[in-house]
Amino acid sequence: LYVDDEPDLVDVIREILAGLGYDVVGTTNSTEALEMFRAKPDRFALIITDQTMPDITGEALTKEFRRVRPDIPVILCTGFSHVVDGDGAKAMGIDAFCLKPLGARDLVLAIRRVFAQRAS
Repeated sequence: LYVDDEPDLVDVIREILAGLGYDVVGTTNSTEALEMFRAKPDRFALIITDQTMPDITGEALTKEFRRVRPDIPVILCTGFSHVVDGDGAKAMGIDAFCLKPLGARDLVLAIRRVFAQRAS
């Protein structure tokens, strides 16, 4: 599940990841993302969310996802935040932290690293 309030970014990331064989659900609305997740939490293997979004921040969204499924891996992305950085994300139990602008290679490496960590 990929959540970002920038529609173009959601489309690009979805296309990139789909081209690599991932089945990606993307949304620009954090409330909608939470509703989709609550409806079918086992449908998703990973959450990738932006930190700075209207309605629900990535940090708050992560907490809500984890109330439903404590084991769901999360990658948090941000361009700049006074609220969270890499160390803060790690302290919150975030599996990986990525800075924007988000390069496809960096994102794919983060995804593979998260899945590898979870597998071991």
